Amino acid sequence: MKILYIGDIMGQMGQDTVQQVLPGLIRDEKIDFVIAQGENLSDGKGMTPEDVLKMRDAGIDLFTGGNWSWAKEEIFPMLENAKEPIVRPANYVEAMPGRGHHIADTPFGKVLVINLLGQIVGYYQPETSNPLVMVDSILEATKNEKLAAVVVDFHGDYSSEKLVIGQYLDGRATLVVGDHWHIPTADAMVFPCGTAHITDVGMTGSLDSCLGIKTDVITKRWASDERSKNVLETEGRKQFCAVLVETESSGLKAKSIRQIVKYLES
Repeated sequence: MKILYIGDIMGQMGQDTVQQVLPGLIRDEKIDFVIAQGENLSDGKGMTPEDVLKMRDAGIDLFTGGNWSWAKEEIFPMLENAKEPIVRPANYVEAMPGRGHHIADTPFGKVLVINLLGQIVGYYQPETSNPLVMVDSILEATKNEKLAAVVVDFHGDYSSEKLVIGQYLDGRATLVVGDHWHIPTADAMVFPCGTAHITDVGMTGSLDSCLGIKTDVITKRWASDERSKNVLETEGRKQFCAVLVETESSGLKAKSIRQIVKYLES
């Protein structure tokens, strides 16, 4: 089974990139299941139902979330619907709509996808419970399911957190993928007990920007030390960042993990 995980889709530039790249990638690589980080999907903050459906048409099967999962209230009914393939951080302490894990049916069997939030995630820091305790509880609750794969998305800032949870889950998950940085790391590997891991998969969206935001907005803010509103970059080159994992024929182990990074001219 081949599973593709796409890094944070950042606004319209990210959506355009997915539409340009993903259908051909699915065809050429014979990909069976596609997961994408969607917390920045709509205008860089949150998701709308319309954008979710558009990305499904492009080939995405399931969406993970992060600290901006609840930025747009119109997505709440989809988050609450257990049939919808959208997850949000399971270890978010405040009672909010949505579920922290989802079991998807595929031709190869059931795929469990778990979404976790790091305990340090930048300027906006929500209260979270311990992600290691939470992932253990989800794996225990789903232990009787006949699973073909387990994918854990860890959305956070600290590389140490992202690396440690991958090692912690080695042999119990097929893929542990970090995101939220919007910058891909060069450490994709399969751990000794068969879990594929990358510290950060990167971002899908504007390449000529600061993590999807107009660079001049960031430099002016930095120089003046004054708060200002982020403005998405809508011109220039685009990037597509993902990892492709192939699983063993039986069990949860990953056979291989490969980074896929593509650049598109404007």
